Amino acid sequence: MDDLNDQGSDKPHSPRLILARALKRARSSLFWERFWPALASILVAIGLFLAVSWAGLWIVLPPLARAIALVILALVLIASAIPLFRLRLPNDSEGLRRLDSVSGETHRPATAVSDAMAANRDDPVAQALWRAHVERALLSARNLKAGWPQPRLSIRDPMALRALTLILVVASFFAASGERTSRITAAFDWRGVVTPANFRVDAWVTPPLYTGRPPVMLPGLRPGDTAQNAAEPVSVPAGSQVVIRATGKVTFDIVRVGGLEEAPADAKAPAPAGTEERRFVLKTDGSLTLNGVGRTSPVWTFSAIPDRTPNISLVKEPERQARGALRLDYRMDDDYGVVEAKAIFAIKDQPQAAKERRPLYTSPDFALTLPQARARAGVAQTTHDLTEHPLAGGTVMMTLTARDEAGNEGRSEASEVTLPQRIFVKPLARALIEQRRILALDANEKPLVLDALDVLALAPERFTPEAGIYLGLRSVYFDLRNAKSDDSLRDVVARLWHMALQIEDGNVSQAEQALRQAQDALRQALERGASDEELKKLMDNLRAAMDKFLQALAEEMRKNPQALSRPLDNNTRMLSQQDLKSMLDRLEQQARSGNRDAAKQLLDQLQQMMENLQTARPGAPGEQGDDDMNSALDELADMIRKQQQLRDKTFKEGQDNRQQRQRGQRGPNKQMGDLKQDQQALKDRLQKLLEQLKQRGQGQQGEKGQGEKGEGQQGEQGGDEMGELGGAGEAMGDAEGALGEGDADGAVDGQGRALEAMRKGAQGLAQQQAQQQGQGQGQGPGPGQPGRNGRQRADQGTDPLGRPMSGREYGDDTTVKVPGEIDAQRARRILEELRKRFGESVRPQLELDYIERLLKDF
Repeated sequence: MDDLNDQGSDKPHSPRLILARALKRARSSLFWERFWPALASILVAIGLFLAVSWAGLWIVLPPLARAIALVILALVLIASAIPLFRLRLPNDSEGLRRLDSVSGETHRPATAVSDAMAANRDDPVAQALWRAHVERALLSARNLKAGWPQPRLSIRDPMALRALTLILVVASFFAASGERTSRITAAFDWRGVVTPANFRVDAWVTPPLYTGRPPVMLPGLRPGDTAQNAAEPVSVPAGSQVVIRATGKVTFDIVRVGGLEEAPADAKAPAPAGTEERRFVLKTDGSLTLNGVGRTSPVWTFSAIPDRTPNISLVKEPERQARGALRLDYRMDDDYGVVEAKAIFAIKDQPQAAKERRPLYTSPDFALTLPQARARAGVAQTTHDLTEHPLAGGTVMMTLTARDEAGNEGRSEASEVTLPQRIFVKPLARALIEQRRILALDANEKPLVLDALDVLALAPERFTPEAGIYLGLRSVYFDLRNAKSDDSLRDVVARLWHMALQIEDGNVSQAEQALRQAQDALRQALERGASDEELKKLMDNLRAAMDKFLQALAEEMRKNPQALSRPLDNNTRMLSQQDLKSMLDRLEQQARSGNRDAAKQLLDQLQQMMENLQTARPGAPGEQGDDDMNSALDELADMIRKQQQLRDKTFKEGQDNRQQRQRGQRGPNKQMGDLKQDQQALKDRLQKLLEQLKQRGQGQQGEKGQGEKGEGQQGEQGGDEMGELGGAGEAMGDAEGALGEGDADGAVDGQGRALEAMRKGAQGLAQQQAQQQGQGQGQGPGPGQPGRNGRQRADQGTDPLGRPMSGREYGDDTTVKVPGEIDAQRARRILEELRKRFGESVRPQLELDYIERLLKDF
């Protein structure tokens, strides 16, 4: 064999080198055939140990049985390792014989190379023949093959126990999940084989604090005790904590089954010295088994009582209070008590165009008052002022929610609610509120609001003679023009609201807002359990806010003495300042004595009384008829605004259609269909308002009778107003038909006629209401003075924004001729014609530029 490795070794492709490589491969194959069966037997023994460990056998077995089973597995492992110790490496002769047997060559060429001459070694002829024989054998080296190893495990393991062991290892690996290491180490934990003479194991269940249930003691374990498993599962609330504590220098293991989880670290209290403690949280039904202590293994079985979802629902429909707040009466119940409740609002489904808006405010959600702290059942009410929110006056979907301590949340059915809105009588205040709403609901309308604010500041010596109001308008205009972010826009929206309140009510609204803020601050302090010092400070703030509010009311009464002459209802309760002081004293006494629930109830009663307080504010409706007329005028004003917006959209759509036709693009126009639907909805809304006004007129005639001259004139005037509104409905119908035919110009004309008719009808209704109120008081408004609701007399003209155009209101200066109603109509028609011509791109560019300059200066 030395000749085989040396001769010709310098030639890479020599037969001897090829034979040497084949011999190396043959020896490797022989080694693997001997090594793999020995190794497989050891791996099967190790796999069996892992399978029983991950399956949890060591945790279930008591310590003594655990030790016996581990010794048996150790003996199996030693027996399986014996073939490995007997393993012998193959030699060259065995390798050559494998090459001859696997290759199938005749005359054993691989073995022949390693043979030597048996006789006649000195005979030259014999030596030549022998060398020729060896050379022929070497020529067959290229055909020698070592073959793949064939361990033949199937012969050694005919029942395929190795495959079964592999399946068990894989299955138990995934079953053990995160406990693989602990289950393996449990095999070597023989604690408990020798039990201490003195030990004890205690176990109990602690329900969550909010349930108010006491702890439940479980059967423990003492030396010499047998297993005391509970006959029936222990029923405890879900979320309860199971505590197992052992003393006496013993350790234990716990087997969990079902919905039991290890308690988080922050929920574990430090165990006393010399004890071992385990804590688990019960989610659903499950059981715990105690191992490693004594000769028995107690089992505790638990039945989890689920935490029910709270229920909440409205007791009656939401109510609008006298001062515009929204009152909600509701009922709630829960098995362990409600800790938080809210009213959540969502805007109803909007058309595609509305979805592209950029609102500045989210829905006006607010917290609800609970019947009592952690009340399990009860009825409560909450009064909240939403008039400042831009969605006030709109229809939204309201859902009440209630949450318990466990985090379960219950919801009521969604109900459609119209949020109360503040009624503004003075024209300038109404105009500011309208622009505020437009800006708040869509920040993209900033250019439109800028133009409106600029128009409101025209001719300040006639329309806004008060310097403070005019300066405020200009300040808001420039703030809006310079606003670059949504926060800046929200500041402008807030300023518009405060300015409108100042114009409408003077100092009353500011005092009222300060009073509500003081009430809310005190309510929040009562709910979170504030200190006595903080409660005293908040009570002082509430008293100061109440005094300022009453002083503002008294000032308004002095300015409007005619409101004191209104007859009061027989059921009206007179509230004196001493009554309010006594209520505040009782509220503070209840709060400082610790009876916070009674204090909150008194605070709710106080807020309810203040919401229903009748005052002498200018323009405040004193009778139900005034309320109905104010509501009708507000509804009509909203329809006029929406009709104007719809007309602007129609005009723009007509421009787009003409440009498309000029470019040769034609096709179905879905936008026209949407505009038609909006126009139809507006017409139906006007028809509904007409029916309400007719019913109101019939009711008044039935109560007052027919025979007085003033009544006849009033009825004739009412008929004219109804005719104007009826004509507006017909014009809307014409516009709807034109939109259906795709005629944008015809629709714009019909919408313009509808706007004109609705404006006339609204002016007539306002004049009629002023005359009715004058007759109700025994005298009408004097010359040049506004009526009871702050609206001008019938003989005074108004501009399109509703501002007085007569010079008598602001002086006797008649040097400048103020346009009348006919002039205003003519101006609007000219403006409409200019817009129509500006949309006709076929006109010369010079003419279009001229019209654009006229529109900018109009």
